[in-house]
Amino acid sequence: MHKNVRVLIVDDDANICESLKNVLSEEDYTVISAGTLALGKEKLAEEFYNVTLVDLNLPDGSGLELLKELKKANSVTAMIVFTGYASVENSIAALNEGAFSYLQKPLNLDELKITIKKALQTQELTLNNKDLLNKLKELNMKDPLTNLYNYRYLKERLSSEFKRAQRYGLSLSVIMIDIDYFKSVNDIYGHQFGDLILREFGQCLKDSSRDNDIVIRYGGEEFLILLPDTIKARVISFAGRLLDRLGAHVFDPEGKKIKLKTSIGLVSFPEDSMDTGMTLVDSADKALQAAKEMGGNRLADFAEVEIFKEQVSNQSGKLEKENVEQLKKKLLMMKNRVNQTLLEAIYAFAKAIESQDYYANEHAESMGSIVVAIGKKLKLSDKEIENLKHTAILHDLGKIGIPDKILHKKEKLTERDFDKIKTHPQISVEILRCVHFLKGIAFMVLHHHERFNGFGYPNGLKGENIPLGARIIAVADVYQALISDRPYRKAYSKKEALKIVKEGIGTQFDPEIVKVFLEII
Repeated sequence: MHKNVRVLIVDDDANICESLKNVLSEEDYTVISAGTLALGKEKLAEEFYNVTLVDLNLPDGSGLELLKELKKANSVTAMIVFTGYASVENSIAALNEGAFSYLQKPLNLDELKITIKKALQTQELTLNNKDLLNKLKELNMKDPLTNLYNYRYLKERLSSEFKRAQRYGLSLSVIMIDIDYFKSVNDIYGHQFGDLILREFGQCLKDSSRDNDIVIRYGGEEFLILLPDTIKARVISFAGRLLDRLGAHVFDPEGKKIKLKTSIGLVSFPEDSMDTGMTLVDSADKALQAAKEMGGNRLADFAEVEIFKEQVSNQSGKLEKENVEQLKKKLLMMKNRVNQTLLEAIYAFAKAIESQDYYANEHAESMGSIVVAIGKKLKLSDKEIENLKHTAILHDLGKIGIPDKILHKKEKLTERDFDKIKTHPQISVEILRCVHFLKGIAFMVLHHHERFNGFGYPNGLKGENIPLGARIIAVADVYQALISDRPYRKAYSKKEALKIVKEGIGTQFDPEIVKVFLEII
């Protein structure tokens, strides 16, 4: 039971030391002795002892001196003091210095054994409390979701690291990382899934960093890496590799297989002149915001951002004379032009995919006409109708991730083939998620294969829990598919297709949507 308990006896009487050794060894304690104060100090400096038995009167000093030194160096070791010249003053002095107990020679061995056992029990409680406090302190410094260090730890560590860098002329760099469009991940898949992504993202940062780098969850989807002894050239190189690695990584919680885009801001001391550690962090944050303003999925160096701002500031006088409203109109035109160009490129991509699938080339355009007509009949807003039209064109964009051998298969699809097909709405959303002005169609794209009775995919939504736009798209998509040729069958006639759609009322389709659809057709 006591094999790991070490006891040190410090007494100049060799007979007492030998006698105590024999008695305490029977308790399975490991017992070491020292005949002088100096030798006792050496023993305590070399190894940890659970209990020290020390005589107050030693040839080269007082046992109180050893007690004072032990209290400073290792307050956990229990010290039991004994002497042949007992006095109230000595006992009070020993207890005031932190002795566990005070015994008088000649020692009562049974009393000594009981005292040691009590000392060990107290020591165990002290160690457990100390361990608990350390764990609580660590928890207080850790983010519970990612198990990375948190902002509280950053404030403590950053100050000491910055002072060290200043004192010894060392480098200290900071990288701030933010996940672009992360809100859409939470909106589309839910916050629980988003938490899984953040946890995997944090682990990816740790795996990419060196042992002495400090990875911190700064807040939300923002992370920070503190890089001691790292000059700017190296941190730029590291940040570039990190950006590529994060962009290539497939995040796979629950098998959804999504990719993320990130923005990175960086700053380095002393290359970038800073006076405090938090100024360094604030500067990294400014660089990060600049990276996001430039479109995201890139890194920005604080020094380059500051140079750019200065150049812009020098030109500000020329802009003061321009009419503000006219400037706003120009910016809006530029934004619309960029959006239109991007939309046309995505549409072209969708058509390229469509031409390889079993739908006719006109499938999306015909769907677009149907959903717009339904939207108008339901008195939806212009924006909602525009989103329906976009969804009709882009709802099958994710089929880029489905093998051609499945898309072109003439035989009936196997269960495994169908499982693969069922991933295309999620793939579509991942492609579209980063296109800010198309975020309004994400829910419709994701859920256009849900069924009104709750037996659809990917989430088995039921009834009005399915977004209205997705319910509209579902009817138009199935009808248009029925009247189109497929590799394994010829197109149905319009009459046959309408009959099949009617049979799906209340099970596959929303009855109200089908009613409006039939009026239009």
